[in-house]
Amino acid sequence: MAEQLEATVTLKNQKVQLTGETRSNPPITFDYNPPLGDGKGYTGLEGLLVSLAACSATSVVALLRKMGKHVSGFKVNAKGLRRDQHPTSFNKIFLEFVLNSRDAKDTDVQKAVQLSEESICPVWAMIKGNVEILTDYKIIP
Repeated sequence: MAEQLEATVTLKNQKVQLTGETRSNPPITFDYNPPLGDGKGYTGLEGLLVSLAACSATSVVALLRKMGKHVSGFKVNAKGLRRDQHPTSFNKIFLEFVLNSRDAKDTDVQKAVQLSEESICPVWAMIKGNVEILTDYKIIP
């Protein structure tokens, strides 16, 4: 049987500020820029970028560690370019993976990113048919 995930989003003010919650995790605040909102939370597209960055980071770090590589730090910088016309969805996303490691090589990171895209990160799998996703990486010894 397929696992079912649940989330609840609740309106918090007289504009469009919302609180999103899952399981017993701390709530996340979403809002939109003025005048529609107050700009005091993530927009939906920012939330999507964070989800993609976190999902890909989880899989790349796990893969590198499975390869026996030391990971002392890891960061994903995600940038999305929005379309001009509505809906102003992303037409291109850039992911930069920044790895702190004393022993990882270029080929290790390339393989981990490729596997994350092709078969591990579910957020990436959902987005990649609709949005061009470009990647780059940096290894800091």
